[in-house]
Formats: sequence, structure tokens, C-alpha cells
Amino acid sequence: MFKCPRCQDTCALSKYEELHRVCPNCNYHGRLSSPERLLITVDKDSFKELDGGMVSENPLDFPDYDEKQAELRESTGLKDAVITGTATIKGSPVVIGIMDSRYMMGSMGSVVGEKVTRAFEYAGENDLPVVMFTASGGARMQEGIVSLMQMAKTSGAVKHYSDGGGLYIAVMTDPTTGGVTASFAMLGDIILAEPRTTIGFAGRRVIEGTIGQTLPDDFQSSEFLLSHGFCDKIVPRNQLKETLEKLLRLHCSPKAKKWQGWKLSLIHI
Repeated sequence: MFKCPRCQDTCALSKYEELHRVCPNCNYHGRLSSPERLLITVDKDSFKELDGGMVSENPLDFPDYDEKQAELRESTGLKDAVITGTATIKGSPVVIGIMDSRYMMGSMGSVVGEKVTRAFEYAGENDLPVVMFTASGGARMQEGIVSLMQMAKTSGAVKHYSDGGGLYIAVMTDPTTGGVTASFAMLGDIILAEPRTTIGFAGRRVIEGTIGQTLPDDFQSSEFLLSHGFCDKIVPRNQLKETLEKLLRLHCSPKAKKWQGWKLSLIHI
């Protein structure tokens, strides 16, 4: 049985898994691993990984960091907190990146920043759109300033890609916080999010202590961001593939040299 952490309702675990980890009672969206996300997003057997062998060093000789990563590589089958590659979504070719919260809460270290940067560079060189699924606790403190530098590097890569006319669709999943929010997660030409996703930079208690005010209950949720213009559309998990396919088909037809008019296209999805 599955007991929903939000509504406390129970259902058969098989039903919850059949709905791709969505509660049938309250629409709670549980977290997906990167392989699970790939399975429901891209066409079968279309994914080809880029830079799959990259692993993080330990630039600060941080205690137990190497051992922690070795354990995570063994338990998750991942090399780091993001996988990138090429694929098709209902026939539309894309460069896709998917962050995985199982690996140090999706924190962004040197490998995550480098793989995201290379994904945008590859997309620019090959005239491909980018779809990036974000899920992160922020920068990886074990790599210090090397981790923080990835914010500038990934942002620069997105800017260079955008200047070349590329289409970048960001999909924020729970949670998207810290340095990832402050860099490439919020730089999409079109920004989508799953329902009731936690999205923000600093934590609620830190902000309330700094400004001396009580924040709204829905603060740092995807719905709050949508109402304040920081998100373009909230898309339930079972509609994401279709929504991405429509956006890619609208903006990336062979006749279109550059993508344009995304605000109008959102009316149709």
C-alpha cells in the first residue's frame, strides 16, 4: 500500500506506480528518478547519453566526499546528479537533461555544471532545442567555490545558446532550489512546472528571519510563481510529454529558422 504524505489517503502501491507516482486522491506528485523520467518523456530507445563517464573530483579534499560519492554511484547507478543526452519526443529531436534528487539531493557540483554547459553547447552546434528537467537542493558545498562557479558557467552557456536562436524549455520538478534556481532553471524561454513543486532560492525560515515578515502559505510553490509571472504553465505529469511535443512542433518546424511567438503558442497547449 501507498500512504500519501500530503492527504494521508492510502491506495494500492501498484496504482500509485501506474500513475507514475501521482496520488489518485489529491494529485500529489512524488519524485521520479532520472531513468523513470526518461521512460515517460522520450520515445522508446531514442535516448543517447552525452558525457556519461564524467565523475566529480574532490578539489577541497572534503572529508568522506569520495566515499559518499562511491556509495551513491553504487546505489543509484549514476555517475552524478544529472544525465544529459539526445532523444526524440514524439518524433521531435531534442537535447534533454534530467536531474536526479537521489544523488546528493541533485546538488550542482563541477560535473553537473559541466554536463549542463556541454548539453547547451552541443544543442547550439547541432541546431537542436533543449529540454531540461530540474530537481536540486542547490550548490554542492563539498566543492566550495568550484560549485558556485557553475551558476555563472551554466548561465553563460544558456545566454550563448539563446543568442544563437535556440529554444530552451525548462521543466521544474520538486524541489528546485538554491543555485540551480538562481541559474539555468529560471532561464528557459518557456518555463513549465509540475503541480505544487517547491521552487525557490533561500529557505523560508532564512527569508522570514531576514525580512521580519511571515510569508504566504503557498510561498515558493509553482502556483505562487505562476501567479507572479515566473512560470508560464503548470503541467500535470500525465500531460507533460504531450505538452512538450506540442511546443517543439510549434517552434521547431523545418520551415522555421528561429523560434518565436512562444506567448501565443501557450494559448494552444
